[in-house]
Formats: sequence, structure tokens, C-alpha cells
Amino acid sequence: MQVVDVMTSDVITVSAATTITDAARLMFRNRISGLPVCDSDSCLIGMITEADFLRLEVARHSEAEMHMVETVGEVMTQDVTTISAGTPLSEAARIMVFEDVNRLPVVDGDLKMLGIISRLDVVAAFTRPDDVIEDEIREDVLRRIMRVDLDAVDVAVEAGVVTFAGTIGTRAESALLEELVRRLDGVLRVENRLIWPPTDGPTA
Repeated sequence: MQVVDVMTSDVITVSAATTITDAARLMFRNRISGLPVCDSDSCLIGMITEADFLRLEVARHSEAEMHMVETVGEVMTQDVTTISAGTPLSEAARIMVFEDVNRLPVVDGDLKMLGIISRLDVVAAFTRPDDVIEDEIREDVLRRIMRVDLDAVDVAVEAGVVTFAGTIGTRAESALLEELVRRLDGVLRVENRLIWPPTDGPTA
């Protein structure tokens, strides 16, 4: 699964000239914690988040002569971590963890906004129905990628746990199948009970 499969395409954005008050109202009314800031060509130039408003509140009470902040451009974060639509979902999750961010703007090569992906979108990948996972294993992995006889391999998926039984050509094919399926979104564990002809000796 890729970022494009789960991202939100209809993104609420603001400009650098948007007032702080208007940005706060947008975030409150739409129950979102951050807004991409775009220029007139819909290209990303920054982000404004709840953290920016928290910093403003702290500064408002701690600085004797605080410069009055009026627009988004004065407080937004300009160095924004972005991601492309074709990035694997697992990579998006890794970036969110290591960069400690709740959302990633999805942009093209010119930084034009395509969408946004949040931590909740990643969580949603674990809610994939078992029958959808099973279909992906049968049609994409077994038939299209590995070209395995579907009648020879039994596939069962329950609560994200995949169980294989039946026969397969070689030990190496069995290991490859297990690895490919383990990487699928929504798969929690793989129980591999496949057997293969005894002529296939142990791998080095």
C-alpha cells in the first residue's frame, strides 16, 4: 500500500497572509491539528500547527514587549518534512516516528500540494478486512508475482493472522511467499505450514 491509497486529497490550506484568528477558527471548526500553508500556485511553503499556537500563548504571557503576531506567515514552520504519493505506507510511518510529526504533506516534484497523510491514516491500514487481505495474497502475491498454482496452496486470514497450508515447489519459494505476505498492510503474523518435495535440500 502506498501513501496515495490512504491520504486525504481534499485538504484545507491557508496562505501566509491568512490571519492567526482565521487559521485558529479553521482548525477548531474542522477538528484538525495542522494546516498546510500554500502560495498562489498551490505550492507548499510551510505548516501551522497546534504547537505554533502553544508557543504563541507561552510568549504572550512571558515576554514584556512581544511583537504582535497577526498572520500565519509570521509563525508558520517553513522547514516542513514532506512525502510523495508513491511512497510506501511503511516508509511514511517510519518518517512520522523518527521525525516526531503527526502528519505529512503529500507533494509532487514542484512542491504542489496533492494531499496529506496523518497518523490516523496509517492506523487505518490495520483495519483492512481479512477477506481483502486474502484476495490480495491470492491474486497479487500467489498468482501474479509468484505464479503459484492456487489450487495447491490454502490461504486463511483471521484477525490479520495469515495461515498457509498445502504444497509449494521449493523451500526458497515458501520463504519468499512468507516474506512478501508479512509486508502486506494489515498482516500481523504469518503461520507457514507449507511443505515441498523432499528433493529440495536445505539452503546454504
